[in-house]
Amino acid sequence: MKSTLRLLLAAAALGCAAAVSLPAAEPAAVANSDGYVDFGQLVPSPEGKFVEVNLSPSLLKFAALCVSKEEPQASELIGNLRQVRINVVELTDANREKVLERVRAVRQQLADAGWTTLVNVREQPKGDDVQIFARMRGEEAIQGLAVTVIGEDHEVVLINIVGEIKAEQIATLAEHFHIDPLKDVHLPKAPQPKA
Repeated sequence: MKSTLRLLLAAAALGCAAAVSLPAAEPAAVANSDGYVDFGQLVPSPEGKFVEVNLSPSLLKFAALCVSKEEPQASELIGNLRQVRINVVELTDANREKVLERVRAVRQQLADAGWTTLVNVREQPKGDDVQIFARMRGEEAIQGLAVTVIGEDHEVVLINIVGEIKAEQIATLAEHFHIDPLKDVHLPKAPQPKA
């Protein structure tokens, strides 16, 4: 597991170095995908942390190549992804209202667009507020995942994974990208036609 993470980080570093030569149309093509979610403008706090990670299709293909010999199943999964975006925003008095409003708007946008809610956890009065949505393609595959977390530790996490994900690959995806709320999600397999 640790070696896979190191390989992904090495791939990210090499991919960033090569990013200057990537075609400009690549991000636009992903933005037009059914599994893409526009998080809009997230307001960082001047005194809080702000993290933005964007793994492009080229970088994901490169990462898949790097892990192909050690972990062929992970390689196949990563190779079928078109983008992974992760945003972490610390909530402070300066940005709390706008960021929470944005998260609520994203959740409503996903529900209105017909995304399937996979997980909905609200630990009240204090605790995490987690919703995970999937853009389904039929009953056997996912075109995109959106993870929205309002954490008890005063931060918001938004993750969008775009690409072809088979139902049985959800746990692998959660493990490799360290998305804890996805680790226990299991989609039912579509019934097989009778012969």
